[in-house]
Amino acid sequence: MAARALVSMAVIAAIGGFVVAAQAAEVADAVRGERLSQRWCAGCHMVVADQAKASPDAPSFAALANDPKRTPEGIADFLTLPGTTHSKMPDLQLSRVEILDIAAHIATLKK
Repeated sequence: MAARALVSMAVIAAIGGFVVAAQAAEVADAVRGERLSQRWCAGCHMVVADQAKASPDAPSFAALANDPKRTPEGIADFLTLPGTTHSKMPDLQLSRVEILDIAAHIATLKK
């Protein structure tokens, strides 16, 4: 009986370790998101304050961050399916991690 209890505890600990590892893998990196934004988004959006130019039709990242209707989760969801929600937004084929990183960067711009 004690051996069975030890095996059960080991299985629970292993599952818990996998859950923690999976959650850690989904932690967004705002610094990486800023670099990705400058590479992929700055052609249309004002990504950083000292950027030389951007499209007048695309909201700045600061405006997105300070729009009370937008959340990092909502921005990430939007970026997951850009062609279905906003016809002008190109599908950059970003990974889920890259999307979370960009959304995290945008969140850092909130005043």
